[in-house]
Amino acid sequence: MPLIRLAYASEATFEAKPLEKGVEPHVARILLVSRRNNGKVGLVGGLYYGDNRFFQYLEGEEEAVRDTYQRILQDPRHRNVRTLIEEPVAERSFTNWSMKYVPASADVQAFLQKHHLPEFNPSAFDSTQCEEMIDLIRRSSQDQKLVNYDEPVRSTSPAPQTLSPGLKAGLVVAAVGLVVALAVSATML
Repeated sequence: MPLIRLAYASEATFEAKPLEKGVEPHVARILLVSRRNNGKVGLVGGLYYGDNRFFQYLEGEEEAVRDTYQRILQDPRHRNVRTLIEEPVAERSFTNWSMKYVPASADVQAFLQKHHLPEFNPSAFDSTQCEEMIDLIRRSSQDQKLVNYDEPVRSTSPAPQTLSPGLKAGLVVAAVGLVVALAVSATML
């Protein structure tokens, strides 16, 4: 089947909430479902959300991309959806991402400043700006500037103690007793 790529812009219909694990909660739910669904049909791509607007890029088999885009067009979390790019491609450029998410970053701010854009409004992007945004999303995985909401947050602070010292000692004694009991019973067989 032929491969195509598609980029679109839309406005979010939801009221943005404070970030959880580096991602707006509505966007996190979109990512969880997208990653599951896209992986099943071999779609790859990336998503950026900022200023209550989406920029999403998809690559894959034509039918899968078009079916996914039709679902997005019907999704009540999106309005004013505008197709920015839709064309055949020879090969995938996002080979290992069912849906990567790029958080607000210095790269995006630099992109906006470079083009003298006061806010993130991908519906107004020209073709060069679309290509630059796609490349920015693609590069973000190589630079590790992305958020994977599926992975647990890694903390640099020490993990809180959840077991008291007495409970830990009791568990160790019980484990040793169990090992001894198993060893004794094995010799009796």
